Amino acid sequence: MPAGGGGRPRISVVVPAYQEAGVIGPTLERLRGGLAGVAGARSAAGGLELVVADDGSTDSTAEEAAAAGADRVLRLAHRGKGAAVRTGILAATGRTVAFCDADLAYAPDQVLKVTQAVESGFDVAVGSRRHVDAVTLVRAGRLREVSGRVFSILTDTVLVGSRHDTQCGIKAFSDTAARQIFSRARIDGFAFDVEIFVLVDRLGLSLTDVAVELTNSRRSSVRVVPHSLGMLRDVARVRWGLARGHYSIGGRSGPAREGSPGAFR
Repeated sequence: MPAGGGGRPRISVVVPAYQEAGVIGPTLERLRGGLAGVAGARSAAGGLELVVADDGSTDSTAEEAAAAGADRVLRLAHRGKGAAVRTGILAATGRTVAFCDADLAYAPDQVLKVTQAVESGFDVAVGSRRHVDAVTLVRAGRLREVSGRVFSILTDTVLVGSRHDTQCGIKAFSDTAARQIFSRARIDGFAFDVEIFVLVDRLGLSLTDVAVELTNSRRSSVRVVPHSLGMLRDVARVRWGLARGHYSIGGRSGPAREGSPGAFR
């Protein structure tokens, strides 16, 4: 494992993967090459850890990840992206922990941008395609764009007043914040991001948006219709949990005050 200060890497990058044979190897090579400045640092401030959470693939995803030099390959039963991200993050050892998709819709330099925002003092940094400085190099298919907009409207009913791009596939956390959030997270499917924002708020953690450059992959493991239905179900589960106080932490059940350390920024 790459060494950082106290034997821990500076950054862990978790890559959830499902049926990514032929993709995961080049992805890991791009991440290690693009983050070479982190991986190759010999000081106590350096070190990179790549964690692949294989969500029950029936192809050679796990074997190819290991062959490509992943520091950890976690082989899981097929439960969903949320479960894979949660397992990977809780297994990571970096002082800052990020996750990104196996298709690298966000290049390694974008991963570094969100991790640097955490290193600047925020508990959580999330990529944003809504940010005024965000750039989209290749657009997604029309059906995915429409379903994404509809889902954003629905998530607004859960995250009232939120201006964040909840479904952006790149986020970073301090190690402490990561364990606080993901030890409490329960959503296994694609709507796990919504639960992340709820927990960030309930835990009183600081959060910032980071403008990102997006290149939509023509290849995706997302099947729009069935996955959209699953996301709607999971959003309903989060709303149900909120209504019943399941996300109350230490007596905190309401939103953070604007301007406080836990307020959405």
